[in-house]
Amino acid sequence: MEDWDGFLAPYQQTVAELKMKLKGIRTQFKLEGKHSPIEFVTGRVKPIESIVDKALKKHISITRFAEEVTDIAGCRVMCQFVEDIVIVVEHLRKRNDFRILEERDYISNKKPSGYRSYHLVIEYPVQTINGEKKVIAEIQIRTLAMNFWATIEHSLSYKYRDEFPEDIKARLQRASEAAFQLDEEMSHIRDEIHEAQTYIQKQQSQHKTTIHTKKR
Repeated sequence: MEDWDGFLAPYQQTVAELKMKLKGIRTQFKLEGKHSPIEFVTGRVKPIESIVDKALKKHISITRFAEEVTDIAGCRVMCQFVEDIVIVVEHLRKRNDFRILEERDYISNKKPSGYRSYHLVIEYPVQTINGEKKVIAEIQIRTLAMNFWATIEHSLSYKYRDEFPEDIKARLQRASEAAFQLDEEMSHIRDEIHEAQTYIQKQQSQHKTTIHTKKR
């Protein structure tokens, strides 16, 4: 690949636009006084070394990177509750500014490692000076607990090059189950949590209004 900057530019634009739109969903829920299923959003373009490593592992030709490496552009949506993931997915299915190519449910069907998340592989149209370019990107939707586990597992995978010692593998699997049990417990008291968060937001809003009035 002689021109990595040119190759990656549409992916960088895709991530920037998707982040803005996903954050916009969160803002709209907040403005309507509703619980937002989106806690926060992150995004990144895969580093060149990671793209090449993945292509080599999967025996993907350099001419097929754009079609077969589906997570060069990636956004991650964090949710408080497992139920929020369902809401986000349903909302994204209704959008007409991109096309969903594939859905991967690693929550109902977790990976052997213990990994849980919901993935959408999408085709996103980017407007460039040379016309429209359709970019394949991935949106991952997961709870905060799932993300904590996945972040730790990802760090360890670099250390062990995906060849985990058996004791580490067993501990990671137990930690995955513990994280999922935490999500289930939080779901049981979800209504109480929503009420508490709404109360806090109202108090903060009233406090800001009082300060603003005093300044005037």
